Amino acid sequence: QVQLVESGGGLVQSGGSLRLSCAASTSIFRFYAMAWYRQAPGKQRELVATITSSGSTMYADSVKGRFTISRDNAKNTMYLQMNSLKPEDTAVYYCNRPDMVVNGGSWGQGTQVTVSS
Repeated sequence: QVQLVESGGGLVQSGGSLRLSCAASTSIFRFYAMAWYRQAPGKQRELVATITSSGSTMYADSVKGRFTISRDNAKNTMYLQMNSLKPEDTAVYYCNRPDMVVNGGSWGQGTQVTVSS
């Protein structure tokens, strides 16, 4: 019912920054909590950060203090500002609704983030 498209990934040096975007297809986006996830080669997908419809945020310990999740409901878009990037941040990053993920929802194409040492 709602299509999510990630963009903004790329190749950066350790210590660099990237800003990821997640564009939703409809205005219904504004009513739901959203989240960023990532999956590195050979590892399971993990939750990176969440944001409620009102803007409250939560971060995984591994990214706390370095990443910032935000959303612009008027634009049906969510963002992930990533600073002080480390090689261990290398992964494909996905956006999704946490409630849908818990219920086995589908995933989009994601966007690749590669951090060189």
